Amino acid sequence: MSLKTQIDNDIKQAMLAKEKDTLTALRSIKSLILLEETKEGGTGDLKLEDEMRLLTKAAKQRRESAEIFQQQNRHDLADKELAELAVIERYLPKQLSADELEAKLRDIISRVGAASPADMGKVMGAATKELAGKAEGRAISETVKRLLAG
Repeated sequence: MSLKTQIDNDIKQAMLAKEKDTLTALRSIKSLILLEETKEGGTGDLKLEDEMRLLTKAAKQRRESAEIFQQQNRHDLADKELAELAVIERYLPKQLSADELEAKLRDIISRVGAASPADMGKVMGAATKELAGKAEGRAISETVKRLLAG
């Protein structure tokens, strides 16, 4: 089942259950999908990696917004963002733990033949494609830096 179909079904369920926060998050995901499908040069169909990229971006936006709201003591708005983030994360693959991420990155480093921090670009290119949606870009970058420096 495509993500769009899954979201449509979940919107109906959220409407029936009168779950306002869930409904808001689902509608924002659907909006992102529709915008991506209808953008200029688009095919009208999204591949799985495009859907994951959209969801990852939306999750990152919610996470950053919640952080900013918490710093500004706007806990009401931060809670709203975190509730939407929880809904978005339901559709993302399970995030890798720090140990799992490190193991995957060690494998990628050996595959691309990276030996020093100068090879970070090669590693990041392969890692971001392979680990899309499974780990945050910042975590990937920090782990790669640490592994190549050591």
